[in-house]
Amino acid sequence: MSRWTFTSESVTEGHPDKMADQISDAILDAMLDQDPASRVACETMVTTGLVVVAGEITTSGFVDIPSVVRETINEIGYDRDSLDFNGSTCGVMVTLDEQSPDIAMGVDQLGAGDQGMMFGYACKETPQLMPLPIMTAHQLTRRLTVARKKEILDFLRPDGKSQVSVQYTDGQPSVRAVVVSTQHDPGIDTVDLREAVVEEIIKPII
Repeated sequence: MSRWTFTSESVTEGHPDKMADQISDAILDAMLDQDPASRVACETMVTTGLVVVAGEITTSGFVDIPSVVRETINEIGYDRDSLDFNGSTCGVMVTLDEQSPDIAMGVDQLGAGDQGMMFGYACKETPQLMPLPIMTAHQLTRRLTVARKKEILDFLRPDGKSQVSVQYTDGQPSVRAVVVSTQHDPGIDTVDLREAVVEEIIKPII
């Protein structure tokens, strides 16, 4: 008998890592709208009350980057001071330079100009042809976001994470462990929080 466990995690749009990605993506989209030939190597760092946008770009367009940053943060849900992060009032530092001519020369023939590492494989475990652990983790974080935005659980805040462990026995998957971590308003009883997350987030998905 073959038996092994595969664990994957997913984060909500309010998680700092995901926030940073969304801000960088929004800046890229805005620049491509202005100039489809834009080259954007944009990195974003977020900490309480501050966003730093840095990197190198080549574009003939103009983008009001602080406005894009603030709009993205507010859309995520950090739109008031009580959340300790407010897109309308947070600091935004922009330090973008023109792309190095050496890099530009190296990518002139449709190169991407960067590298990346990916892990994954196609399979028949889910309709999306992705492994069950990652798709289940994604579904849980999406459910967290829906429950927050539709006020199904009105005490939830934007930051959250899920982790799913699936055991494979002779190739057959079975969910063995689920972790859901979520930011929430102060004063919520732990027992009530656990019951709400199990009933409204985990059970509808698993």
